[in-house]
Amino acid sequence: QVQLVESGGGLVQPGGSLRLSCAGSGIIFSIYVMGWYRQAPGKQRELVATITSGGRINYADSVKGRFTISSDYAKNTVYLQMNSLKPEDTAVYYCNANSILRAGMVYWGEGTLVTVSS
Repeated sequence: QVQLVESGGGLVQPGGSLRLSCAGSGIIFSIYVMGWYRQAPGKQRELVATITSGGRINYADSVKGRFTISSDYAKNTVYLQMNSLKPEDTAVYYCNANSILRAGMVYWGEGTLVTVSS
């Protein structure tokens, strides 16, 4: 079975930092575009960042300069370093794997909650 398990969420103050991790099993990250998405209360799920095995990275405009996505393919783990956190970053953050071999084959983790509040 394919499993994606996020960790690292929690409560932080504005301006603080967190690092999220997504550990995969039953899946080879190198043949997927890996990404982080988030969903705030009452809002639609939105893209945060993606990364490919070739090193192509993109970020949502709202997080550019503050968040960094990276991947350790040997460990089948992707990370999201979040700095200068703002209250509007509060959301459930989801790990995503999008197959480059089969269109429409997508896997999701169950999410980890990030709350930015004083």
